[in-house]
Formats: sequence, C-alpha cells, structure tokens
Amino acid sequence: MGVATAINFQPTGGGKAAITGDFVLTAGEVNPVIRTLRDGGIAVTALHSHMLGEEPRLFFLHFWANDEALKLARALHVALGHMKLRPAGP
Repeated sequence: MGVATAINFQPTGGGKAAITGDFVLTAGEVNPVIRTLRDGGIAVTALHSHMLGEEPRLFFLHFWANDEALKLARALHVALGHMKLRPAGP
C-alpha cells in the first residue's frame, strides 16, 4: 500500500549530501515533524494524502535538502523521534 517512510542520501562532496524522501505521518505527527525539518534546514516540498477514508488518517510529507550530511542526519533523527514507531518484528 505504500505506507513506508523513506530517507535517501546522495553524497555531493565536501561532507555534504542531497537528501530526499517522505514521511508517512498521522495528523498529530505532522506539525512537529515539519517544524523539526525546517529548523534543520530541510525543505518540505509537499504534504498530501494518498488515500480516502483510511483510519487512522495518513499524511505523506516529502522533503529535500543539500547541506552538511551530519547536520541533515541529526535533523532527520529528531524528526523520526516525533513519530510513533515500532521496531520491525520477525
């Protein structure tokens, strides 16, 4: 169904990376994740829903940046901390 969060890094030289991807979020996770990404220099390029009537309601947030790789990784780590994630099981 395409409900996975994806994060992609491409080295661009000098310790920098271009990043892109998307978060799959519930309504309560959207604003904290947006705030964290923007504070970390990561642009939010889209926010929308792919489905109708799903429960809970899911939002797809797409992002992009090209900056210091470590700085971006730290911002993404904090953003992931705003999500109610469960470890993958066997």
